[in-house]
Amino acid sequence: MSVSVVLFTADLRLYDHPPLRAATGRGAPVVPLFVLDDAIASTGFPAPNRRAFLADCLHDLDAGLRRRGGRLVVRSGDLARVVCEVAAEADAHEVHMAADHSRYAQRREERLRTALEADGRALAVHDAVVTVLPPGAVTPGGSDHFAVFTPYFRRWSERRPREPLAAPRTVRVPDGIASEPIPSRTDVRGVSEGLARGGEREGRERLAAWQRDGQREYGGRHDDLAGDATSRLSPHLHFGTVSATEAVHRARRQGGAGAEAFVRQLCWRDFHRQVLAARPAASARDYRTRHDRWRTENTAAEEIEAWKRGRTGYPVVDAAMRQLAHEGWMHNRGRLLTASFLAKTLYVDWRVGARHFLDLLVDGDIANNQLNWQWVAGTGTDSRPNRVLNPVLQGRRYDPVGDYVRRWVPELAGIEGPAVHQPWKLPAAERARYDYPDPLVDLAEGLARFRLARGRE
Repeated sequence: MSVSVVLFTADLRLYDHPPLRAATGRGAPVVPLFVLDDAIASTGFPAPNRRAFLADCLHDLDAGLRRRGGRLVVRSGDLARVVCEVAAEADAHEVHMAADHSRYAQRREERLRTALEADGRALAVHDAVVTVLPPGAVTPGGSDHFAVFTPYFRRWSERRPREPLAAPRTVRVPDGIASEPIPSRTDVRGVSEGLARGGEREGRERLAAWQRDGQREYGGRHDDLAGDATSRLSPHLHFGTVSATEAVHRARRQGGAGAEAFVRQLCWRDFHRQVLAARPAASARDYRTRHDRWRTENTAAEEIEAWKRGRTGYPVVDAAMRQLAHEGWMHNRGRLLTASFLAKTLYVDWRVGARHFLDLLVDGDIANNQLNWQWVAGTGTDSRPNRVLNPVLQGRRYDPVGDYVRRWVPELAGIEGPAVHQPWKLPAAERARYDYPDPLVDLAEGLARFRLARGRE
């Protein structure tokens, strides 16, 4: 039987893996391959937290393959060249991989297909592996993509995704295919202290626990900062250790308002990917320009640094930024309000914030990160581009007792109740006990500056 290569990318799992299922379905040998791609490394995208999580994922994938009689082959270098070399060593006539939709992924697929065809080999690309529906599966009349989420969600919900696939029982790998050592988390410097563990086993356990213990209440609790009532599955979705398709099927089987709210969040992933697939330049340029005259590192260096360090003087903003530094992850409500503070209150270029998030986020994803930043900055798909999130009101609403702030800003732990959101209002003698800065900017002044810049005054 003919040997195939399965190239893993952002789909580091065995369950619900169409490329692997196609390659092993006939009982033929297969080479499970992961390439540490020089082109990605050269961009700086593999930040320490993602490199460490990736190492966990690769070790877990290898362990899962070994339980089935196989193993993972890891190589490094130029992806197209390495895949062709491995295919030649195995005498493989076909390479299977998942479709992906960034500008880099599309170019990677084109280069790989050209190189394989030059060697007389074929590339089989499988849709709906990293997404529930592929970009272009649903489109509005007269356009190649939806620019507004709600009509996209309506059409997306009408389509039933494919059925999840079982993991293969056995994986036979040809002899003689050498592998480089799998990277280790311990070899990575600069990893956030509280970074979660990666891998499919960890992801599936978290998905099962989420469905059992958290999903039912998600609709009413997902914005509760102190309650930490989100799934925390985003790193596993980013690396593909959990299938978004399987997560949707599981949620719909359970049913209820919480499950539907969770499915809606999974739809946002597909929405952003179909936007970026149609408008790849939106990863760096305004999707809808407002002709902003943003402040940058050259004109707002001290304020940007205070924002990064969690020393803005607005406790809920600082709490979220410190959570990001410690865990490499941040609550979604925290992402919205910290982004709004930087882009709208400080009027700093959204790209500055997006870069910092990508430096730290374990789930750092070009489509979700860049387009969510643009949504908040008012240059993306938000239908209310001038909305501003007030950090005091946000804190009172989503951390009403102040427990989230006290957890991440321990110098304010002695302030009880909601007063923790406005420490500058405490009596001077009490304020002096806390090593915490005054507000970086007056909110009214920041709002006036933003409105003036946007031409609303």
